[in-house]
Amino acid sequence: MPKKAAVQPKESMADLIRAMSEQNGVSEESVKRTIEASIKAAYKRRYGKNAENCIVVFPDDLSDVFVYSRKTIVDGVYNESQEIDIHDALKLSDQCEIGDEIDILEDPKSWERSSVSTGKSTAHQGLNESYKERLYNEYKDKVGEIIIGYFQREHNGNIYVDLGKVEGVLPLKYRSPRETYDKNDRIKALVFEIKRTNTGIQLVLSRTDPKFVENIVSLEVPEVADKTIGIHKVVREAGYRTKIAVYSNKPGVDAVGSCVGMKGQRIQNVIRELDGEKIDVLPYDEDPHVFIANALSPAEVRRVIIKDVQKREALAIVSDESFSIAIGKQGQNARLASKLCDWTIEVKTEDMVSEEELVEAADTRKAAEDLFSGDSSENTDVITSVAQLPGVDERVAQILKEANMDDVEVFMDAVEDGSISQVAGLTQAEIDAVEKIISENVEFEDEDAVSEEEGTEGSAEEEYFCPECGARITLDMKQCPKCGVEFEFEED
Repeated sequence: MPKKAAVQPKESMADLIRAMSEQNGVSEESVKRTIEASIKAAYKRRYGKNAENCIVVFPDDLSDVFVYSRKTIVDGVYNESQEIDIHDALKLSDQCEIGDEIDILEDPKSWERSSVSTGKSTAHQGLNESYKERLYNEYKDKVGEIIIGYFQREHNGNIYVDLGKVEGVLPLKYRSPRETYDKNDRIKALVFEIKRTNTGIQLVLSRTDPKFVENIVSLEVPEVADKTIGIHKVVREAGYRTKIAVYSNKPGVDAVGSCVGMKGQRIQNVIRELDGEKIDVLPYDEDPHVFIANALSPAEVRRVIIKDVQKREALAIVSDESFSIAIGKQGQNARLASKLCDWTIEVKTEDMVSEEELVEAADTRKAAEDLFSGDSSENTDVITSVAQLPGVDERVAQILKEANMDDVEVFMDAVEDGSISQVAGLTQAEIDAVEKIISENVEFEDEDAVSEEEGTEGSAEEEYFCPECGARITLDMKQCPKCGVEFEFEED
């Protein structure tokens, strides 16, 4: 075990460490590591060698810091930075032997200025890195959230925002053309990205992202914040128009009415935040015919025809009065509606629609309606196994197959008698999920009804009629009950 030479106490640095910790917002342990790294950097500069034998020790009360040079005791020194002669070592400790290691107290105050400067530079760099890392960890989870700051300055169209601990930049491309700012103006924006800089981090802000509108609506509408109302999608052309498709997760709650608010108060608050940008709040619907008609709001759509399901192309027919509204200024309304629905929407009046287009649309309309109503032949195929069901977890289907319970009827029987719970690897939630999918997609036939129907069909095939008058007769008759003609049956 290394021997330690006697040392003299120095001035306390506990206050210094605490002050550096508070000033830079880092832990005391991080400050200690930084001081240790700076001392070792100065030590390396002082002796021109590596700092592997430089030992930095902090007392438990952080009252001081001690720097030692650990050297090997030898008989004849060849490397002064790593070795010490036995005679010199015995002056420090009378228990030394050749081959031992001894820690010799260093006095950093005696080191030349260049070594001290190197140590200071390393300390500053270490503290800066610790500070930047702390800031990054603090703000990295705020991407996609709203943050509030104050106008600081503008350069080349980019606005720099004072956010307290960090600086934000609102680039020109992420600003609405409606917006103008003066010094100290309050700015609410979305944290779009985090960038590391030489002095710390910089938050890239945005007021044009659709997520910004979604967050503002969430702040103004409690039902959106608590998930009673969901936002299907937001599309916008910043400064001009925004379309928001909403739906209700709770029966009886009017999604659009809740977002608009009493006398339009809630949506007016959102519009004010967007400096007067027009906002259309409309109901989402799984039926594309309905959703496309809603998306073209405020225009009144008379009819929606699905032209191509695979290419997601649709034709919206409107009245002459609504045509310009449906298209919007420079095609803006129709363009946003297409983005909202993820369909290519063509808008025409009834006079503009040709007979050929109507014929083509009629050919695809039935298939489209079947596809989205669940009545297509693809959906009416006989389903016999769990694996054929839509939305079933592949792992669950495989487990059922290995347990010979892949058949839908066998699975339902196992659920009824409780034996399904004995299948290893399945949770009750997974069993309930499969049962729900079966109830939504499979229609079971009544076996008694089928048997009765088959019996009726069989008896119909065995019916006989009188060759003279056509009256219905049976095999046990010898005479027609209507015309009286006699007959007998012969076996083929």
